Amino acid sequence: MSTPALRPFLPADAPILAAIFVASIEALTGDDYSEAQQEAWAAAAEDEAAFGQRLASQLTLVATLDGSPVGFASLKGKDHVDLLYVHPGAVGQGVAAALSEALEKLAAARGAKSLTVDASDNAAEFFAKRGYEAKQRNTVSLNGEWLANTTMQKPLEAPAGGAR
Repeated sequence: MSTPALRPFLPADAPILAAIFVASIEALTGDDYSEAQQEAWAAAAEDEAAFGQRLASQLTLVATLDGSPVGFASLKGKDHVDLLYVHPGAVGQGVAAALSEALEKLAAARGAKSLTVDASDNAAEFFAKRGYEAKQRNTVSLNGEWLANTTMQKPLEAPAGGAR
């Protein structure tokens, strides 16, 4: 099994990352969200240019397996995970863990004392296993549908001085 490689987001990635976003929502969230909720959520990627601008405005990493993008994650500001999505075909191959670990290190390097994420119900267990603690439940309106998520927070260790 290949190890995920990480690289910075490029504007040309927007179409494939939009497709990963939609595929992830459609295939992985059905136990927690209705079809109408999934459609409202996935609609955020319908305008690929706007989706690409959102990714470009944040620190966005792309995970690849054998050179092909299979997931992505973005850091909004210095301390908030805005997006973390993995293609359903790449789930269980360490992609989300690699992305999450990289964002945690980058946030710590930027001086963040903790990292927050508004985790969907299907992602909350993943974040809990990584040391994130649930802080509050939220209800957000997306394209006329109400979706629940949980704000979770993880304390970060200050980066070690010098090379490792």
